[in-house]
Amino acid sequence: MKINKVLKTSEILSSIIIKGMQEVKAKEIVSLDLRNIEVSICDFFIVCHSTSNTHSSAIAESVIEETLLSFKEKPWQKEGLTNGDWILLDYGNVVVHIFQKEIRDYYKIEKLWGDANIEVIKETG
Repeated sequence: MKINKVLKTSEILSSIIIKGMQEVKAKEIVSLDLRNIEVSICDFFIVCHSTSNTHSSAIAESVIEETLLSFKEKPWQKEGLTNGDWILLDYGNVVVHIFQKEIRDYYKIEKLWGDANIEVIKETG
């Protein structure tokens, strides 16, 4: 019973993170559902890219604020906030990747997890 609650919690947290990204116009948001992959390190990767370092920071701040206000959850770890090329926010079962476009194109993280169920999130108006 507890496993179902954790999985549902991951899904809710993922949707809140996506909302935080959409608030500041993050680009090409995708959700990688890793729950059916044996060697996965978490339930979801949420990936997007930005148009600048400032935009990367704004996306990260929006995600952190949205998860804190809506879910009372802070990231366990934050990496890359100073540079802004690749920001990682680790929420345990959900990991957020905010890239600069050229860094995202280089690492192709979605292709590394090709077995994942990948959902492309439609951009909001």
